[in-house]
Amino acid sequence: MSDIKTEAPSRGEMLKRLRETHAVSVERTQVLFRAQKQMQQAICQFIRETPKTVPEIAAEIGKPSHEVLWFVASLKKYGIVVEAGMCGDYPLYQRAKEAQA
Repeated sequence: MSDIKTEAPSRGEMLKRLRETHAVSVERTQVLFRAQKQMQQAICQFIRETPKTVPEIAAEIGKPSHEVLWFVASLKKYGIVVEAGMCGDYPLYQRAKEAQA
């Protein structure tokens, strides 16, 4: 009987081949992931000390309000950001205390 491990490529080799085959989509995904991470960090850094509204955050980081709203909503969903009152018609968002540690 032949050894199965010698015939089948290792998982690392298979993943390497897949990355090479799909290099364009892998690179595109990595670029998107980096951009998302930068946006999340910029939002969290700006609202760390004092609560801000979505338009204030958008103006500070130079991104459209609709994009910032999506990020803030997802950060709120996962407990990274919390509502901290209201400013006129807009909710104020601040970094959650547990997430700052």
